[in-house]
Amino acid sequence: MSYTKREFISAAFEEIGLASYTFDLSAAQWEAALRRLDTMMADWINKGIRLGYPLPSNPSDSDLDSPSQVPDTANEAVITNLAIRLAPSYGRQVMAETRVTAKAAYDNLLSRAAMPFEQQFPGTMPAGAGNKPWRVYDDPFLPTPVDPLLAGQDSAIDFN
Repeated sequence: MSYTKREFISAAFEEIGLASYTFDLSAAQWEAALRRLDTMMADWINKGIRLGYPLPSNPSDSDLDSPSQVPDTANEAVITNLAIRLAPSYGRQVMAETRVTAKAAYDNLLSRAAMPFEQQFPGTMPAGAGNKPWRVYDDPFLPTPVDPLLAGQDSAIDFN
C-alpha cells in the first residue's frame, strides 16, 4: 500500500527535525509543503520518471489524504528529496547523511524508473515504400507525432 501525500510530507518534516509529535504545523504549512511535493513530482515526470503520482490539474485540487500511488521502492527518494526542498523554507540545514541518502535513492530511482521518450518522426516525412498500410490511404506521409505525456488525474495514462 502506498503512502498518502500527508505521510510523505510528515516524514520529510521529520527528516529535517520538525517532527509532528514536537512541532505543530499550521494548515498553511501543510498546504505549502503539499505544493512543493506536487511540483517536485511534476519535475520528476518532466524528466521521464513516472511513478504513478497523481498530479492535480489545479494546485487547489490536491488533497493531503489522497494516496500517492508511488511504489514503496521510491519512498526514500521522495521523502529525502522533499526534505531537502523544504529545509530552506524553515531555516533548517540538511544533514550530510540526508543529502547522500537522497542522491543515492534518486540515482537508484533513475536507473529503474526513467523511461526515455519515444522517438517520433515528423509529420512531414514521407512514408516510403516499406510503410504501406493494409489499406490505401491518401496521405503519403507518416502520422503526426503524439505528445507522450498527459499529466493530471484526468489523463489517459494508466499507471496500474
